[in-house]
Amino acid sequence: MSTDNEYVPPKVWTWNKASGGRFANINRPIAGATHEKDLPVGKHPMQLYSLGTPNGQKVTIMLEELLALGHAGAEYDAWPIRIHEGEQFSSGFVAVNPNSKIPALLDRSGPTPIRVFESGAILMHLAEKFGAFLPTEPAKRAECLSWLFWQMGSAPYLGGGFGHFYAYAPIKIEYAIDRFAMETKRQLDVLERRLAESEYLGGADYTVADIAVWPWYGGLAKGLLYGAGEFLSVHEYRNVIRWADAIGARPAVRRGRIVNRFQGEPSAQLHERHDASDFDTKTQDKVGKPG
Repeated sequence: MSTDNEYVPPKVWTWNKASGGRFANINRPIAGATHEKDLPVGKHPMQLYSLGTPNGQKVTIMLEELLALGHAGAEYDAWPIRIHEGEQFSSGFVAVNPNSKIPALLDRSGPTPIRVFESGAILMHLAEKFGAFLPTEPAKRAECLSWLFWQMGSAPYLGGGFGHFYAYAPIKIEYAIDRFAMETKRQLDVLERRLAESEYLGGADYTVADIAVWPWYGGLAKGLLYGAGEFLSVHEYRNVIRWADAIGARPAVRRGRIVNRFQGEPSAQLHERHDASDFDTKTQDKVGKPG
């Protein structure tokens, strides 16, 4: 039994109503495919199935950075997975990622395709495959990986926590917003202190740690994520803003962040990417901001 001011959990939880606000139609307490549908396959070694969310941007930025270094084997086809339409529950996508979350990568460069899911795992797979953006010296590697995994553990509090209750929840719950706003500002302070002593998160060099953290916390620091810049006083985090601006100015980042994107200005959206020439129709001076 509950009152207007208090919720008492039942002895056994049952799924008897939609939850999740804007995302209610894709939330469910079971895994697996809901329908049969094969994934498309293009001509390149890397087949990416994703969406231009912060998690999706990590991988397209990484691939564009690798291509900028001359790694032709990083050429990729980027296919959109429209999560609001439930495309992540197709049989083809579930075969690549049984967790039904974007992004998912199928590496077809060898005799047997390799599936890689979870954005951090994809970044590490690509970094090790091409020998780029991941230090080999033990201490530097450990620092880089520590910040990479910091992002894996921290971003759910920012996205599913603060972002959900502040921007997407069907009702505003003061306790939930306060709790996750406090944690989000603590995370920004962690980054602020690190970037006060180091140009990049892993040290002097740009690495997969920066590629992983930037789409989330760069967008947040620039006031573009959830429209929460003023609410979180992001102007206070000057070192994070300095770092966000430096990464956002990189040409590969500016390309990668618009791939599989369906929001914002049309010039900042590239729904599918199958060739470098696909960017030619986009106005590059409009896609430099994180978001």
